[in-house]
Amino acid sequence: MHMHARVSPPFQVAVICTIFLGVLGIDRFIIGRPGLGVGKLLTGGGLGVWALIDMILVCTGKARDREGIPLIDFQTGA
Repeated sequence: MHMHARVSPPFQVAVICTIFLGVLGIDRFIIGRPGLGVGKLLTGGGLGVWALIDMILVCTGKARDREGIPLIDFQTGA
């Protein structure tokens, strides 16, 4: 039985994508939620509101990937 460890995207990558490309939904693709990324892209980040909420979630460390795994911080490794 092979078990593959799954790690979430790095926290810093998600923060940068959220700040600069959040309105386009690129941050959601990086986090592993492509369906939400497409929705965010088509609505312009929910007219900016969705992008702002995601920016707050990612920057405060509350964002998780599709499987509920928290994003990994380069500095702490957690």
